[in-house]
Amino acid sequence: MQKRNTQQRRRAIVTQLAERGELSVDWLAREFDTSEVTIRKDLAELERNGLLLRRYGGAIPVPQELVADVPEAEQVSKRKLAIAKAAAELIRDHNRLIIDSGSTTAALIPELGSRRGLVVMTNSLTVAAALRELENEPTLLMTGGTWDPHSEAFQGQVAEQVLRSYDFDQLFIGAAGIDPLRGTTTFNELIGLSRVMAEVAREVIVLAESHKVGRKIPNLELPWSRIDTLITDTGLAAELKQQIEQQGVQVICVPELV
Repeated sequence: MQKRNTQQRRRAIVTQLAERGELSVDWLAREFDTSEVTIRKDLAELERNGLLLRRYGGAIPVPQELVADVPEAEQVSKRKLAIAKAAAELIRDHNRLIIDSGSTTAALIPELGSRRGLVVMTNSLTVAAALRELENEPTLLMTGGTWDPHSEAFQGQVAEQVLRSYDFDQLFIGAAGIDPLRGTTTFNELIGLSRVMAEVAREVIVLAESHKVGRKIPNLELPWSRIDTLITDTGLAAELKQQIEQQGVQVICVPELV
């Protein structure tokens, strides 16, 4: 069977769940001709977006009393996809990329299916699994290192040493928060790997929804001097956009997908 686009598969899972009421991981793996590991990643991401609830061995629909929260989750998902599509337009065939962990950066992966000859380094098992689903499967490099459950990614000195062994055209990285005057911010104190990623990439592109701009988060991850482009949605206020552009950063605001 031809490999299915990850987003198409996830939409189909939500549709099947609405029709059947409950689905098991093994049934979904057979239905979509993929691994149970991939299905579990799908269910985890759909649960994060408020589209289902995971149960042992499978998933159930969101209870009716929580359905009011689902449109907001779908709106967030649409913003992420719009940002990912805009980011993909910056990628050329045969580029060497770093794709950091995170749901916004992971949304970029299905958009890479038409690119040829890519080399992609990542510290994320989720990103790696999604890359393996592409028809034009890129050359995949993993950082290795120490698993950090907070970021759900590999971190540490081993990962940093591996990154310094290569050079890359572009880094795509998310952000927990954005300080308009300082740069990207995070709750995680393990910021060394992000900074090494930025050091070894010629172009650094941050993918983040507009509601993250102005969040008060303590740890500065990447200063604006290390960032070339911010891709966000049209919800970004004009004065905040201007403040970021004054730091020498290109700001691309994309409308939400309909």
